Amino acid sequence: MTAAIYTRYSTDRQRETSLADQAHVCQARADALGLSVFSTYGDDGISGSTPVARRPEGARLVADALAGRFTVLLVEGLDRLSRDMVEQERIVRRLEHRGIRILGVADGYDSEGSGRKIHRTMRGLINEIYLDDLRHKTHRGLAGQLARGGHAGGVPFGYRSVAVGDVHVLEVEPAQAAIVREIFERYADGWSCQRIAADLNARAIKTGRGGTWSVSALYGSPAKGSGVLNNELYIGRMVWNRSQWVKDPDTGKRTRLDRPREEWLIEPHDELRVVEQGLWDAVRARFGRPARESGGAGKGKRPTTLFGGLLRCGKCGGAVIATSGRHYGCAQRKDRGPAVCSGVTARRVAVDSRLLGDIRAELAGGDMLAAIQTKLRERLEATREQSADLVRTHAAELADIEQQLAHLADAVSKVGPIPALSERLAATEQRRAEVQAEIARIEALGRVNLSRIPALYRQLAFQLENALKTDVSTAREVLRPLIEGARVVEDGGQVWVESETGRAAIAVGLSLGMVAGARFTTKRRTLVS
Repeated sequence: MTAAIYTRYSTDRQRETSLADQAHVCQARADALGLSVFSTYGDDGISGSTPVARRPEGARLVADALAGRFTVLLVEGLDRLSRDMVEQERIVRRLEHRGIRILGVADGYDSEGSGRKIHRTMRGLINEIYLDDLRHKTHRGLAGQLARGGHAGGVPFGYRSVAVGDVHVLEVEPAQAAIVREIFERYADGWSCQRIAADLNARAIKTGRGGTWSVSALYGSPAKGSGVLNNELYIGRMVWNRSQWVKDPDTGKRTRLDRPREEWLIEPHDELRVVEQGLWDAVRARFGRPARESGGAGKGKRPTTLFGGLLRCGKCGGAVIATSGRHYGCAQRKDRGPAVCSGVTARRVAVDSRLLGDIRAELAGGDMLAAIQTKLRERLEATREQSADLVRTHAAELADIEQQLAHLADAVSKVGPIPALSERLAATEQRRAEVQAEIARIEALGRVNLSRIPALYRQLAFQLENALKTDVSTAREVLRPLIEGARVVEDGGQVWVESETGRAAIAVGLSLGMVAGARFTTKRRTLVS
């Protein structure tokens, strides 16, 4: 039998040798069982709460598992796969469904054991508690750093971090501090953030992270204290605990949530002041003016252009937006200056009329419709061959989920609404809903009537025409799938829009939406200047 070994250490286990240690004990178990190790996967410095598929080596492990390259997975313990109960259950079930036996060398887990589900549940609860405790201790440690005169978090532009005893403190970096004062002075003198960013980039002055300057890096948010012009550290006030990071349970991505102002921690540090109070106040006074006058990034508005933000710059890949009342242009050039991207410019009226004309012609022609029907037919035939097996697989998982829910409900009734148990119950119910929806989708796919496609296709054309007459925002949503990935390029002194119309049918309706992965390509090249 062929085996794989997975190892991981996170920021709470900083010994690099831990990967080798984990691999060693797993290899010893493989040798004892007479297993041939196909590959060893190791993620270093990766948190246990990060989804496996989002880790470099974890993604490779999953790909090899799905390809059937091994039949046994050895780990030091299930917590190496994940410390998050939901993610751990998801990856274990995914591997077990592929017939892969999972062995935990240190914690005794065996996916073929009769008590495996109880083992996972109890270990998962322990790991959830561990993560919560770790977050609390980390936050407490950072607060302690601040109380002892250190700093918590990153190092703002204008400063450097130096070790003093058991803490790291900030000190002024003179060259960068001079740039900070220049930014404040120019803004107070009436320069826009766009002009300041363009000038800094033209002079090849890098941000603290080595990137280019943008309007958002300078202006940020006055309410949140973000951006150079709003950072109170420049007047000797260290503000911490403004926000916290939480993980989205659906995507696994971390999002930033603002804390109420009364929870902020503020410490005076006069030695870190680089901007005089009068200059700071002058900038605050300008912030109080209307956005256009203040040179900042005003509040978001409803889009008023058909293609602004939907097209991409052919030179830098950035968004193409309305740069004036008459022109589309590169957002990177507008935001960061010509030193970052020389950009492309085209008249809005020409882009709108000519690109719309080409789209209408394609929608009215029969070639695209025939291509859509052919590709959808191929996709449907291939999918239908797999649908019966998929439904059986999902049905088996659904039965298992129902059993889990019964066990969890029983546990809650006996021990009470423990947060970890309640969260596990909610997550399992969510997974049940997902599986039920997937079964419904697969079954509906088998009922797709290809004869309806022409009518649905005409509906798309009608939606576009109707939206153009009534609401720009609606028109943009209809146009979005039609021009996905379109680039504005210069060629021979002329400006063109290059795009593919391969996803045009996706916006038509439910039936076609079910096969949104169908892919075909129709090249379009529209002269707009």
